[in-house]
Amino acid sequence: MFRNKWLLLAAILVLVAVALTACAQPTPEIKEVVKEVKVTVEVTKEVVKEVEVTKEVVKEVEKIVEVTPTPPPEPVTLYGYSTTDIPTLDPQVGEDVVSINNIENLFVNLTNYDLETADIVPEAATSWEVSDDGLTYTFHLRTDIPWVHHNPVTGETTQVMDDEGNPRFVTANDFVYAIKRACDPNIGSYYSSVIAPQIKGCQDVLNAEDPENIPQELIDAVGVSAPDDATLVIELEFPASYFMSMTPMWTLAAVPQWAIDEYGDNWIEAGNIVTNGRYVLNEWVHGVRRILLRNPLMPADMQGSGNIERIITNVVPDVSTGYALWLNNEVETSGIPEAELENHLANYADETVQIADLAVFYIAFRETKPPFDDPRVRRAFGAAFDREKYVNEVRQGQGLPMKHFAPPGIFGAPPIDEVGVGYDPEYARQQLADAGYPNCEGFPQVTLLGYSGQSTLNWIEFAQANWEENLGCSSDLIQVEQQPFRELLAATSADTPDEEAPHMWTLGWGPDYADENNWVGDVLWCGNPGNRMKRECNEIDDLIVQAREETDPQKRIEMYRQIEDMFFGPDGEMPFFPIFLRIAYVAEHSWLDRVPALFGGQQFYNWSIDQAAQLAARP
Repeated sequence: MFRNKWLLLAAILVLVAVALTACAQPTPEIKEVVKEVKVTVEVTKEVVKEVEVTKEVVKEVEKIVEVTPTPPPEPVTLYGYSTTDIPTLDPQVGEDVVSINNIENLFVNLTNYDLETADIVPEAATSWEVSDDGLTYTFHLRTDIPWVHHNPVTGETTQVMDDEGNPRFVTANDFVYAIKRACDPNIGSYYSSVIAPQIKGCQDVLNAEDPENIPQELIDAVGVSAPDDATLVIELEFPASYFMSMTPMWTLAAVPQWAIDEYGDNWIEAGNIVTNGRYVLNEWVHGVRRILLRNPLMPADMQGSGNIERIITNVVPDVSTGYALWLNNEVETSGIPEAELENHLANYADETVQIADLAVFYIAFRETKPPFDDPRVRRAFGAAFDREKYVNEVRQGQGLPMKHFAPPGIFGAPPIDEVGVGYDPEYARQQLADAGYPNCEGFPQVTLLGYSGQSTLNWIEFAQANWEENLGCSSDLIQVEQQPFRELLAATSADTPDEEAPHMWTLGWGPDYADENNWVGDVLWCGNPGNRMKRECNEIDDLIVQAREETDPQKRIEMYRQIEDMFFGPDGEMPFFPIFLRIAYVAEHSWLDRVPALFGGQQFYNWSIDQAAQLAARP
């Protein structure tokens, strides 16, 4: 039985009191003049001594107060770990989970997702209208969100001023600059290709023949404008019915042009970065640690429902190290190493949750690199992988086998078991033989690149065993290498020459918005600059374009079923082969109260910690 209840925040107060006492000397009786003088002198000496002693006591008390001041309360802190550095904090450039999680908390978006319902809710935009033809979206913005700068040395967060000394607030023009910047091919953003097809003129800028000399008229023609500081207008190329579901995306978030102009690529570093979100960047030691602090200047009604004031994330080499920190109560959540899962479930069932994040993982092929330039070879390798056995035995039930791309819960996704070949060893052997490699005879040595971690290595080794058993391809033919995630992304970039790129690599895709276009359109469409597989355009891509522009929901569903079959069916192109939808067991301490986000970054500002329970458990 898994935990779903959370504890409330408590506070610990320590009070210290110091009491002092004093005494008085009685007045002597006077009988004779001589005695009176003698007694008076003696009493005077005694009184003087008593006063001196009293002064010494006072000084000693003051000394104690100075040495032991009352310590300030520790801020409510979320302790976490990561197995990788943050690739970037630039909203227009971020493309990975680690970057997006941090960007979500450092910057505000145009709109946001409700964690419980996944509905689109206001954020920088308080309201919006859509024209009757579905081509123009008008957003009405808040005017009280400050741009802030945090000084890591002094710990001070201040509002940024313009050249005339006036405080800077987020305006529609900041969004205009950001969205046009997202269309610029020179920033090297994968998500440029995600937003470009929808926004009028954006694709023309992205596809400019000479990226270093883009004509100003192309930039001016991008369909985004600011009639005034509080109004943002976005024009679309076609009436994309799913566009509102894209508006919480970080790629559309406002960014500070003046800071980018001043610092260039280094504008995101601690001490340089200017932000407008619920947190500020206090420290970023690359590959070691990062610290976020609450933004004290954020409007109160935008702070979020959580109580976390500080987020400390340390970089560790692997999940096993992170899990050891969790066992020692040093972090709030952790993945669970596959080797530890059975023992964990037996001993920590009440501190375990299951999270289905809709992320689908796959092994991709460079289609321009032999022997995977032949679709029959790609089909053979995909159909030789036993997804169900992998999920049940290696992942110990943490997932669902997938034989097409988009998962359940995404609009337009076909039923999970009706499209795609999946595991079929006989079909796989025939495909490989038809490609000229019967029983893998004459097959060349190929490379498989995975991102770092034991779980990925287990995945790769399982694939090697399947290919040897079902295709006759010895594991010696599969040269395996692992790299940190950021390096893997660079090695598999569409710009990487074939001779330097791996033949195959592991990767996954989590949803950015709840529409099938986010899957086949934003990942597989040949028009994406981030086309890692180096697909050549064909009739599938024509259908992808038709499907995203279709306004009839039922017709779109039918089109997407056909597209998925053309990719992953018996005669499919198979640019990669889907393996599993992640449903992960997560170790999570009972003092953390959170709702994980299915789309976009994790909303740490809506998480809460029972600090009394947390501090009591920490070593």
